[in-house]
Amino acid sequence: MSYTHTVTVPLSWEDAVQRTREALGEEGFGILTEIDVRATFASKLGIDAGDAVGDYVILGACNPALASRALAAEPELGALLPCNVIVRRAKDARETTVEAIDPQTMVQLSDSPAVREVADDADVRLRKALAGISASNGIPS
Repeated sequence: MSYTHTVTVPLSWEDAVQRTREALGEEGFGILTEIDVRATFASKLGIDAGDAVGDYVILGACNPALASRALAAEPELGALLPCNVIVRRAKDARETTVEAIDPQTMVQLSDSPAVREVADDADVRLRKALAGISASNGIPS
């Protein structure tokens, strides 16, 4: 089972990160957290570990209205928030990959109809954001 939605774009890593932020914002998501995996690995495990992972950032995206609905339905869902979105690019790569968690994974952990509604809404929004990243580069989504 795939647990992410993925697009690969011919953008520099920096441009892909910026476009990802913009596309998420257009769908009502703000960035609550940001983890620079390369820098963290380099700091904690050494430069070689950082270089091995390449350019890699995890953006913790949150749509407050959706998060509120999810937590009202099941407070435990906070363990799955925010929605992680990854922007990554291997050393010497010509393209950058953007991946967002598939919110339908929440549905697999809950029987709540309210959680299903939130997951469906988040899924539509994240897919639109990814499509927007691709469309801004002339790539079919």
